[in-house]
Amino acid sequence: MKAEYDFSKARRGAPVKPAPGKTRITIRLDNEVLDWFRARVNEAGGGNYQSLINEALKAHIGRQDIEKTLRRVIREELERVA
Repeated sequence: MKAEYDFSKARRGAPVKPAPGKTRITIRLDNEVLDWFRARVNEAGGGNYQSLINEALKAHIGRQDIEKTLRRVIREELERVA
């Protein structure tokens, strides 16, 4: 270990830039939520719990779109037969 280090050319920020289409954020989740996702990753033999959370959020968004479409179709059909 050196007695002194030169940080004059150092830059702040993440050492690794996120992949295109990804944004680095800070989020606070309940410990129970993190424990659940970490357990699923461990059961699968490894991986990244953050990716698993991301996939779960995408699936939820997809369900919202399906629910919205289904409600619209049902409304239109009810109006048609009424």
